[in-house]
Amino acid sequence: MTVAAAGAAAAGMEVARLPPHELFSIAVGGLRTRRLRASLSALGIAIGIGAMVAVVGISASSQAKLLATIDSLGTNLLTISPGQTFLGSSEVLPDTSVPMILHMPNVLNAAALYQVSNVSVLRTPYVPSQLTGGIGVDAADPGLVTALSDQMASGRFLNTTNERFPTVVLGAQAASILQIPSSNGHLQVYLGGTWFTVVGIMKPALLDSNLDTTAFIGLPVAERLFKVQPNPSEIYVRADQDHVPAVANLLAPTADPQNPDGVQVSRPSDALEARAAAKGQFTTLLLGLGAVALLVGAIGIANIMVISVLERRGEIGLRRALGATKRHITIQFLAESALLAALGGVAGLLIGAIATLVYALARSQPWVVPLYALIAAPVAGFAIGALAGLYPASKAARLSPTEALRST
Repeated sequence: MTVAAAGAAAAGMEVARLPPHELFSIAVGGLRTRRLRASLSALGIAIGIGAMVAVVGISASSQAKLLATIDSLGTNLLTISPGQTFLGSSEVLPDTSVPMILHMPNVLNAAALYQVSNVSVLRTPYVPSQLTGGIGVDAADPGLVTALSDQMASGRFLNTTNERFPTVVLGAQAASILQIPSSNGHLQVYLGGTWFTVVGIMKPALLDSNLDTTAFIGLPVAERLFKVQPNPSEIYVRADQDHVPAVANLLAPTADPQNPDGVQVSRPSDALEARAAAKGQFTTLLLGLGAVALLVGAIGIANIMVISVLERRGEIGLRRALGATKRHITIQFLAESALLAALGGVAGLLIGAIATLVYALARSQPWVVPLYALIAAPVAGFAIGALAGLYPASKAARLSPTEALRST
């Protein structure tokens, strides 16, 4: 108890109090008398918090889609590729790599690609040979789609029957470049000087986008027409989910026992996880930009509250004359400032959530707004308003009743 309060109590006088419900009513009344000004001030906070919520929500939605993709495709896909020799030339995987890998315990499936060099894919022989559109050609094992867990957009993949004949399966982007929407109708492409029948078109490959711009033919026809050697350029391995590290450690010496150091083993899902982590890092930068917008909004609220103090000097003097203490005046203006910013925080939360929903619907992503954003938005607005109102509140409390009433 302060000295003044103790003195008032000793004199039998009742100490002036300001219950919370009365404080809230006074704060709301102060804002309602200046609705347009209060709305514009809250808008600055709403824009800043809305931007931050949208940034967090969009990033969380994108990460959720990536993680869902990883979960659907699994983290048990491993890739094997030849590395570089000590002198800088490319290693060559032996033709026994795939059979040896298939005999490994905990290996579910394995399929290889075999690079076909200096062969282009054209819609017709009348297209200039240099206009390949970036389409590459690989020979593929029939089990490639199964190993990748990919799906066909049209037709079927190569099998043990058609891989011996001039048939081709197009990646999603390769089919788009060649303007072939479907494998129906016995369409053909001019591949390496020979007509190949399109028997299938793949859907976009989620774990290896390089496959989208590739035309796949059977290894037997590639050996016969283009002298391709049966040395894999890439091997895709599906391992048991519970034994992925053990399988990964043994793949290199199994694929090439004579030179295991020249074999590179990787996991494509790691790239997706790295992309998800990179999105989180990028979010930090955008949150910094949102914080700048919040600072501008806080300055706007402080400025509005200072003007409000000057305009309401008569009200302040009257309240002081009726018994309000400096503490009551300070709390009143702090409450108005905090309430104004908290309302802006709630509005910003709605703006950010709606922006995230629109983005998620446009990108076919899950709508995710983190729980901490739902809680932090109004709390941050309240805290910012309280800080912004410190100076105006102290300025109002320092006004003496006589000076305040004389100014009116």
